[in-house]
Amino acid sequence: MLTYWFIGLALMLVIEGIMPFLFPALWREALRKLVLFSDKQIRFSGLTAMLSGLLLLYWVK
Repeated sequence: MLTYWFIGLALMLVIEGIMPFLFPALWREALRKLVLFSDKQIRFSGLTAMLSGLLLLYWVK
């Protein structure tokens, strides 16, 4: 079971690293815009990402 957690973490790190590796200037600009978001907007996007991930896990399983 722990192996699956490490596989998931590794895949997340690979996917998260694609944007700054391929498009560093675009990634930097996206982070500048992200700083301007309110806490409510950031929380909503985080909640949306978590629920999307849970639905995807449920669908795959």
